[in-house]
Amino acid sequence: MKTVFNVDVHFGDCDPAGIVFFPNFSRWMDCASLHYFVTQGVLPWRELVKTTGIIGTPLLEINTRFLRPATYGESLQIHTDVTEWRSKTFVMQHTVMRGETLLCEGTEIRAFCKRDGEKLYAVPIPIDIRAKCETFLTPNVASPDCGG
Repeated sequence: MKTVFNVDVHFGDCDPAGIVFFPNFSRWMDCASLHYFVTQGVLPWRELVKTTGIIGTPLLEINTRFLRPATYGESLQIHTDVTEWRSKTFVMQHTVMRGETLLCEGTEIRAFCKRDGEKLYAVPIPIDIRAKCETFLTPNVASPDCGG
């Protein structure tokens, strides 16, 4: 189920030319990733780790294509969905829009991970989380604080 994460672009998000500094798109896509799972009814990572040991969904690979710039004062919408479930990884697709204008597209490969001491390791996709993501969307869930 596709979700939408809203971003207000601030002056500090931009480079000296007044356009959004490209790493901010990755930061916002990361926030949209967490927002996706929370809106599907999955516990925030700090809660999920307590009940399952899963610490979150670390990023394994990212591909971003920039089409148009954005600047401060604009509102952007990041449309996010899981486009492929694999045994231990999944593919997320992010589409960054300014109204009807496509600005950026990003694809991420992520994994649900647990920790063994200092080592992180991927676990099979939890069946209950996948089922939540494939069956319903909880409307009006507040966006989580994605932190810095």
